[in-house]
Amino acid sequence: MVFALLVVSYASSMRAYLHQRAHIRELNAKIAGYNLDIASAQEESERWKSTGYVEQQARARFGWVMPGETAYQVLDGNGNPLTGKDKLADPSTIARADAPHEAWWSKIGSSVKGADQPPPAAPAKPPPATQLGPDGRPR
Repeated sequence: MVFALLVVSYASSMRAYLHQRAHIRELNAKIAGYNLDIASAQEESERWKSTGYVEQQARARFGWVMPGETAYQVLDGNGNPLTGKDKLADPSTIARADAPHEAWWSKIGSSVKGADQPPPAAPAKPPPATQLGPDGRPR
């Protein structure tokens, strides 16, 4: 009986001990994670102390340029600015600026000629029938 009482007593104490050890392991893992977060925040803080990094971030985030520099913005076909994530078109499919093209006055001349000779009108359709004949066909 005494032996059974001692076993039950030690078993509950051992269970509490193992539970506390698991809790301590969890807390140590959290502390290690927090230490990594602190280290990365300190590295970020050190980067922001560099004027080169601040200049690079101002260029990337806000599109700022230094005095005397010229900024360019690339636009898509709809006039919206492209971002770094947008896909660019295949250069072979884009019309080149130095490629020969029809002059604007030639286009105007051809439109004036076309106005002189309008396309033939479509054949007139017969008016819709208002009555049906004895055979069920419209008349």
